[in-house]
Amino acid sequence: MCKNFIIATDLASVKYLYPDDADPTAQDIRGNFTLLERAVAQFDTRFTLRALRSISSLRKRLTDRVLCSVIVLTYSPSNQTARMLIEATGLDGEAIQGVVSQYKEEIQSNKANQKEPLPEIDVYIGILIQVFLYDSKDYEEGAEFSVQLVDKIRELNRRTLDSLAAKAYFYFSLFHEELDPKPPSKQSPVISIRGKLLAALRSAVLRKDQDTQASVTTLLLRNYISTADITQADLLVAQTQFPAAAPNNQVARYLYYLGRIRAIQLSYTEAHEHLTSATRKSPTNSVATGFYQSATKLLVVVELLMGDIPDRALFSQPRLERALEPYFRLVRAVRVGDLQGFLKIVQIFSSTFHRDGTYTLILRLRQNVIKTGIRMLSLSYSRISLRDICIRLGLESEESAEYIVAKAIRDGVIEASLDHEKGFMQTKQAGDVYATREPGEAFHERIRACLALHDECVKAMRYPMNQHRLELKNAQEARERERELAKEIQEGDIDEDDAAGDFEGL
Repeated sequence: MCKNFIIATDLASVKYLYPDDADPTAQDIRGNFTLLERAVAQFDTRFTLRALRSISSLRKRLTDRVLCSVIVLTYSPSNQTARMLIEATGLDGEAIQGVVSQYKEEIQSNKANQKEPLPEIDVYIGILIQVFLYDSKDYEEGAEFSVQLVDKIRELNRRTLDSLAAKAYFYFSLFHEELDPKPPSKQSPVISIRGKLLAALRSAVLRKDQDTQASVTTLLLRNYISTADITQADLLVAQTQFPAAAPNNQVARYLYYLGRIRAIQLSYTEAHEHLTSATRKSPTNSVATGFYQSATKLLVVVELLMGDIPDRALFSQPRLERALEPYFRLVRAVRVGDLQGFLKIVQIFSSTFHRDGTYTLILRLRQNVIKTGIRMLSLSYSRISLRDICIRLGLESEESAEYIVAKAIRDGVIEASLDHEKGFMQTKQAGDVYATREPGEAFHERIRACLALHDECVKAMRYPMNQHRLELKNAQEARERERELAKEIQEGDIDEDDAAGDFEGL
């Protein structure tokens, strides 16, 4: 009998009993149940996060039979939740009976001491099924199952479910994004789930569920942006408050979507701040490479719209070199003010820009290319005719060249003057940049970013719970001892020299 089972231990707690012929993936999944039980017993979300982090290593090994074996070994045959979970795996009756017969002895032996699983275990298995269905591209089945799962989560008001609920809502939204017709179509299923997401956000705020609040807020912003409902996304940002204690990955997503909204609204300075923070908060490992690339692409376009040129070293990073090649060519054309080259690059890589969601922003760069070309001409020539400007920049007429030059002078792009009668542009003498406030402002921005990073690190530090109560208790005991000592001195039971202890003065 002993050879049929092995005992796995984690620290001081004993895990479930596993049969020797059980699948190692099923063993790993059931091993995480102990972490969830400890999270509930100790009310500590760190154990739940450990169980969620293991999904990245489990998802490549997940199969329908593995999930079915976990369910039949965990639940009793009459459990309603088990039936719902097994149906979601997609196995037919014969395959389910095969799994049950494989673990028949273990199921019979567990009947005597089998206890009802916690709701956290139900939701965790549901998330694994969501991951399996998404990787299998069963989007319709995954969407139906996700609706049932999030409805069950809403019925349970347990703070130990917060981290699990945030992950369940993430896949709930992801499944509906893959259903036809896809965004930005106004008949897309992503519009139909906004009601559930808004209801989940309201419940999360009332229950002070910061994990679900942060996750659903980013999902709603993603939902609105995918269908180009920028006004609704802006109203959501204005009327909600993103939780300060949200996980770092959710903060990075929120800043990215906020930067995209501000860029579309022409608030390039705010967009640049949000996108810079998003790239700084992005994880450095290869798992988050896609997010880092998307945020950097949008940041490059926003910098160009602001009239700045991104640093060349940015495009030589190993994670960005291939992904940013079209944007590198774009920056080169903008930097030299080559209007024809810019239009050619936009035409060649239009499909890439559409896929990245930056095409409409890049079309706004035409005016910036012309302004850059005028700036280059102002640096090269102290005086140049409007006709030469028209020829070099490929403009239609001298009138349009005069209008563009006048606008560039008014916007502060160049320091020059126009002579309308003689038809030329006169450049003023360039001053010393270090005599202006520009270096100080750049230095101030770096200092502010470092101070913000320091404040976030201080907030992220974990302090012992109820430490202040222990200090108050110690102070109370010290005051009681002082009162007793003073009372004894007044009554004459003890001298002041004795009260000082064994101290001997010099």
